[in-house]
Amino acid sequence: MTNPVSTSKKIRPTPAESPSHRSYFYVGGEYVDDGKGLNQHVMTGQMYVEGLMPVDGVRHPWPLVFIHGAGQTGTNFVNTPDGRKGWASWLLDQGYAVYLLDQTCRGRSSYHFSSGATITYPAEFAEKRWTACGDFNLWPEAALHMQWPGSGHVGDPVFDAYFASTVPSMTNYAGEQAFMRTAGACLLDRIGTAILITHSQGGTHGWLWADARPALVKAIVTIEPAGPPFQSTIVDSSNVKPYGNTDVALRYDPLVNTTPGGERALQIQEHSTVHNTKYMLQQEPARKLANLVKNPVLLETGEASSHAAYDGFTVQFLRQAGVAVEHLKLAERGIHGNGHLHFLEMNNLEIIELLEQWIARIV
Repeated sequence: MTNPVSTSKKIRPTPAESPSHRSYFYVGGEYVDDGKGLNQHVMTGQMYVEGLMPVDGVRHPWPLVFIHGAGQTGTNFVNTPDGRKGWASWLLDQGYAVYLLDQTCRGRSSYHFSSGATITYPAEFAEKRWTACGDFNLWPEAALHMQWPGSGHVGDPVFDAYFASTVPSMTNYAGEQAFMRTAGACLLDRIGTAILITHSQGGTHGWLWADARPALVKAIVTIEPAGPPFQSTIVDSSNVKPYGNTDVALRYDPLVNTTPGGERALQIQEHSTVHNTKYMLQQEPARKLANLVKNPVLLETGEASSHAAYDGFTVQFLRQAGVAVEHLKLAERGIHGNGHLHFLEMNNLEIIELLEQWIARIV
């Protein structure tokens, strides 16, 4: 593992991107003391945004905003690690304006130590959870994984190219979500009404942005969002996601308690057990997500992902809370073998075409 890594073999020298007019800007952010005792300040909490516009003109009324997941950046959606066309390019070809971002305190959105600790997921974690899950079988559905382009292991040029793109993420989920809620509201205020396409941990921010600016979120497409409700598959903590699918407050009707150390925000009860894990939903009568009830949502799940076991509980939670959500299981549409990183896998364009059909129909 100490030898230099080569990503040149089996990688297309020129990625298959579509031409576009490109711009970038930053939203959000605040000045904080730099900690050196000299009354000097740095900025933190700002978010990098990259706008891509079709060279032949925009043909759809609402732009698409991608929010990536933990340990990732907006590069997830540009092209694949083996050089194939990515989701952003495909959507540019269809005439959509596309916005990519790096979450706050990550990638091109500068991090400062005052924002708290970060975590870097090791390569072995990525192998087990995302790129070669069929070789480890940590969940039964993992054996069905067959869409990653390559072995999915360290030393494979495609894996190495992918893993080189990963970055540290904040460990303070509530702090991260607060930064992202503010930055997301600023972005929507700037670009206007948009459709959000979120992935994994980025799914949390989709709920928060729609809660902060319900009139500016036309719809949400969420790819295996952080879940299940009130739990985490990554962090072992009973205090995670007290508001169901977020760690910071959402507006519920009736209102919930948001006092630190007070009674639990939402009353919950255990439901079905899947793969020896008990899942939680709200007690009935369930409170409603007041600012999300008018936003159509598509939640998409791959056949071989760990999410195959529990995305259904996220759907149940959202429906309990009054959200109009449709659950798209790829396997039920004849698309098989996908893990968690659908936008990088071999059938990525087949998947985005299916998602775009829903977008075109719903809006």
